[in-house]
Order: sequence, then C-alpha cells, then structure tokens
Amino acid sequence: MDKHTERLGSAPLPSLLLRLSVPGMAAMVATSVYNIVDTFWVARLGHEAIAALTIVFPYQILTVAVGIGTGIGISALVSRRFGEGDGETTNHIAGQIFSLSLFWGLLFASIPLLFSRPILLAFGATADIMEFGTRYLVIIAWGAPVFIFSLIASNLIRGSGDPVRPMVIVVSSSVLNVALDPLLILGIGPFPEMGIRGAALATVIAQSCGALLALVYLLGHRTSYRIRLRHLPPEWTLLGDIYRVGTPASIQEMTESFAFIIFNNLVSGYGSVAIAAVGLTLRVSDLFFMPIIGVSQALLPVVGYNFGAGNRRRLWRAVRQSSLGLMGLLAFCTILVEIFAPQIVGVFSQDPEVLATTVPAMRIMLATLVFIGPGVLAVATFQGLSKGGVALFLSLARQFLLFVPLVVALGRFFGLTGMWFALPCSDVLSFAVSLAFLHREYRRQGPGNAPPPAPRAGA
Repeated sequence: MDKHTERLGSAPLPSLLLRLSVPGMAAMVATSVYNIVDTFWVARLGHEAIAALTIVFPYQILTVAVGIGTGIGISALVSRRFGEGDGETTNHIAGQIFSLSLFWGLLFASIPLLFSRPILLAFGATADIMEFGTRYLVIIAWGAPVFIFSLIASNLIRGSGDPVRPMVIVVSSSVLNVALDPLLILGIGPFPEMGIRGAALATVIAQSCGALLALVYLLGHRTSYRIRLRHLPPEWTLLGDIYRVGTPASIQEMTESFAFIIFNNLVSGYGSVAIAAVGLTLRVSDLFFMPIIGVSQALLPVVGYNFGAGNRRRLWRAVRQSSLGLMGLLAFCTILVEIFAPQIVGVFSQDPEVLATTVPAMRIMLATLVFIGPGVLAVATFQGLSKGGVALFLSLARQFLLFVPLVVALGRFFGLTGMWFALPCSDVLSFAVSLAFLHREYRRQGPGNAPPPAPRAGA
C-alpha cells in the first residue's frame, strides 16, 4: 500500500476528509462548469435545443448508472481489501474493469443507434425538439465505451485513497470539452459549424481523452495497483462481489433516470419551455451538488477501509463530521440560489417566458439542498459497509418511491407548480428515513459492537 491508502486508517479525520473531498469537489466544479458552458452555447440555438438536452439526459443517467454502480462496487471492495492488507485480490478486482467497460460500453452504444426515435418518444420528446434530440443522442452514444471506462477507472483509483488523479481525469476532459464546445457548435476558425451535433462530438472527444489518461495511470504504475495479464480474465466470484454492492448503486442511478423520464413526460404537457426550465435547473443544481458528491466520494473509502480494519469508532466519527460540515455548506448554497435565481437564469436566456417559468422552478426545486447532503452520505456509508441493499432502498426512497408519487399527486392538484414542489418534499421525507436507518445501524454495530469482518471476496 502507498501513502494514499495507509492514511485512510491513520490520518486525522477532519484534514483527511477535507483532502479527500476537495479533489472530488474540484472535479464536480469542472463538470458543472462544462455543463453550464455547454448549455450556454447550446442556448444560442434556441430553447428547443436546451429542451432536447434535457430529454436526452435520462439516457446519459442510465450510462452513468452502470459506470458509477460498477465503480462504486469496485471502490468499496478494493478499499476494504486494502484495509485487510490483501494486495493481490485488489489487483484481480482492478483487472476486471477492462472486460466490464467493453461489455457495457458496446451495449449502450448500440441501442441508441438502432432505436433513437422510439427512445426519445419514450423520454417525453415533443415534435419541435425531436430533430435536435436525435442528432445529439446518436453521437453521444458512440462515446459510451470510453465514458464508462473513465467512470469505472476513476472510482477504482479513488478506492485506493487517491482522489487527485480522478480529479485530474475529470478536470482535463471537462476543460477540453469547454474549449471545443464553441468551436464545434458555432464553427469558429477552421472548425465546421455543427450545431447541437458539435456539442455531442465535443463531449465524446473529451471523454476519450479522459479514458486515455486513466489508462496511463493504471498501466503506468502511478497508482496502488499493479495490474498484470493474469488479472484481466473475468472472474465470476469477483464479479459477483462487485455487483453485490454495485448493482444496488446502479439501480439507484437508473431509478433517477426513470423518475426523470416520468417527470419529463408530465412536464412536456406544458410545452418545451417547461422542459427547458427543468434542464436549466438541473444544470445549475450540478454546481451546488459539487460538495455533496465530493464529500460522499471521500467518505466511502474511509468507511470501507476502517470497516475492513475493524475501527468502528473512527468510521462513525467520519460519518458524523462529514454530515455536519456538509449541511453547513449547503445551507449557504441554498441562500445563494434563492437570492440570485433571476440572475442565474438570465445568464442562459433573456426570453421572458423562459425566465417566468424557470426562476420559480429553480427556487422551489433547490430549496432543500441542506437535506440532500446527509441523505447521500447515508447511502455512501452503507455502500462502504457493503450493504448495497440498504443503500439502494435509501436512494429509491428519495428518487423514486417518494418523488414519483408526489409528482403525480401534486401535479394533478396544483399543476406545474405542484410538480416543482415534489422534489423538495421528497428530499425532506427521505432525509428523515436516512437518519433513522443510520441511527439503527450505529446502535447495532457502533464502536462497542463491532461484528466480525465479512467473508473476503475472491479469497
């Protein structure tokens, strides 16, 4: 183990969590800036183009679901094996990412190429955005293999306690994407004017470069892993252990996609401007989600390592300190978005109809950020404990079990405004559920009740 891995069990928690969180936050900032810049340039093509990106978004979530779910399963597994001192098994786990990336990448590339129009119709596309959506979806699909590899590899590296290299991967690809967007969308200089196709192509090129950088890190002995040819063949025992944690994580991401498909279909009844309002709010929410994702990425390997090492006291201190710190930061972010929502929306569009619809939507849907953070950290905690089923339930509670019924019920009685309120209502309710599950788990296996370690995967 190198210094990145060893510090998971020994470094002072506040500074450790901060060091692990900041690179993840920086990566999220880069991703958010890319999304915002991407939306800014696409908005030059009209609100229909923004709506098209919103309609394609559930497909992208599905792709992310597989990559992140697989990556989380691998990350939780390797961090725990590092805690147990089992380096050879970690290398076998790391070697599985190549066959997994190839399988899932080809699957997600082929389906949209064959069924783009039926997919968009199912996602809620209206007639005026169908052409934009088809152009964007088909090109994005070509990048699925490299995108999934990049997601899995980043989580693998992060599972060793190294958050910096995953940050470099994300930041590098995001910066390249930001640079290519105006060139390919508007056709600046020698570049062709490609419109929304240019936005998609810029994304695929940037994702390919990120995947190449991840490959250099893994095969160039720049991480804790030493992957050999003997580690590459798929091993069913390891794959089973990976997806015991990873499948619930994938399902929780997929349910978010299904929830937004339902949401988009209901919102589309109010026209493409309402769909654009959802898209703009989601793009802006990415920026405010950066501390949530950063801290959750930091917490997972700390929980996994200390669970494997049997250090329960340190594990629960990490959960408590990260949750309280995150809530304070998110309270500040909520104040910002409530005050400056008109100015934020105005960056993308000065259309009076878009402003009138999006500003109240943004203020309502992002009003409960402070409750989202601890809920996401609860999911990360149970993932680190290899309790994927509980993590899945907690995610489903917010993203599907509570959100979808609230959207349908509130939309029926209060129209579009009621749909906006469905998200904050589900956030508050799921926060209460997550808190109850965390309290029960702490009482069951707190510092004084440490159970014996679970059976070792692949051993």
